[in-house]
Amino acid sequence: MDWLVDGLKSIIMALYSFTNTIGLPSYALAIILLTILLKIVLYPLSLKQMKSMKGMQLIQPKVQEIQKKYKNDKEKMNKAIMDLYKEYNVNPAAGCLPILVQMPILIGLFTALRDFNFEPAAHAKFFWIANLSQPDPYYILPILVALATFVQSKITTPTTGTNSSNAMLLYFMPLFIGYISMKFAAGLALYWVVFNILGAIQQYLINRQPLAEKKEEVGGK
Repeated sequence: MDWLVDGLKSIIMALYSFTNTIGLPSYALAIILLTILLKIVLYPLSLKQMKSMKGMQLIQPKVQEIQKKYKNDKEKMNKAIMDLYKEYNVNPAAGCLPILVQMPILIGLFTALRDFNFEPAAHAKFFWIANLSQPDPYYILPILVALATFVQSKITTPTTGTNSSNAMLLYFMPLFIGYISMKFAAGLALYWVVFNILGAIQQYLINRQPLAEKKEEVGGK
């Protein structure tokens, strides 16, 4: 993990130097630029995952038909649903993927920002926040974290047939992430807000595309 922390610190410093070069010295801007870069790097994975979630919307009517048909036989129902997922190349747990991928990065950023030497300190301010290494004193960023996470989860959650797993992602996860971000460095909360806003925009654009009807298209292949 040390290599990841050191690497993130070096990237933040390089991006801060860039903001200084263009006459806008700001560690907050450096963190935003870092978020955009990470989003670009993770884009191929995110695109496949988002198309898979889009495919889940397509097959929801078929899932409901199976649930009604085998409502008295859970084993046959589960097998039929899994066969349907396989046929259309979708993954019902795909919504968890962004969080799983981001966890090492979040942990690395948490450590990097906690020990980061923001010099000069005047460039570590972000509107109402005196220093990005400290938690948001007014909890504005944690609230935005929860809202941004909820919006992205809402966009990626199928509109019908919501199960308990989807419900947890939609309601519990944003509240949990918002709560824990109250204790985190404001810089980490800023990263999370920007990352989820960009993710929501990506998913919105994908959702505007017509639903694919062919098996090859549903999973993004």
